[in-house]
Amino acid sequence: MQFLSDNFDLMWRAFLTTLSLAVTSGICALVLGTVLVGMRVSPVTPLRGLATFYVEVFRNTPLTVVFFFLFFGVVYIDVQFPSRFVTAVTALSLYTAAFVAEALRSGINSVPPGQAEAARALGLDFGQTLRSIVLPQAFRTVVPPLGNVWIALAKNTSIAAGFAVTDLTAALQRLANANADKLLAVFAAIVAAYLLITLPSAWLIRVVENRVAIVR
Repeated sequence: MQFLSDNFDLMWRAFLTTLSLAVTSGICALVLGTVLVGMRVSPVTPLRGLATFYVEVFRNTPLTVVFFFLFFGVVYIDVQFPSRFVTAVTALSLYTAAFVAEALRSGINSVPPGQAEAARALGLDFGQTLRSIVLPQAFRTVVPPLGNVWIALAKNTSIAAGFAVTDLTAALQRLANANADKLLAVFAAIVAAYLLITLPSAWLIRVVENRVAIVR
């Protein structure tokens, strides 16, 4: 307990950084992923092609490579982010958005085609049909897959530690180096901190899934 109290400030800051990375990136990825899936099912061929290219590139590129490019590669094209935190959020958001888009696309495919046809018969255009008819049902269908994407994102924040962002994994490295005789306590504390994010998230996802199932 003395070890935990002595290092509480470092662990608390690292926990808040990890949580902030996960929440901010999750929101950005959800917004971008929704835009991407709208493009992927759009009747406009160039938009479909662009969204498909984006999704395939990011789904098949290691997240570490995305981090490396945004931290060290973009300087060659005169792009600079205001902070390491913003750079990490950008990398996580761009990467995760591809998986969000694919999850939503599977939800859109589960919506009966007749509903979109009925919407068009009522005079709704593609955008109105997508926003009012298709996407609300798609989101209900893909709550569990989106929840899995969120939990994966929360764990993927650990890569930011390799790029000088002081998250929980960075705190693990620092505390392990400074307290070699207390490695078990260090690992247990960091694992518990990650579980404080992922376990309540999993519980909340189940609650939302059950609520949506009742509505449907």
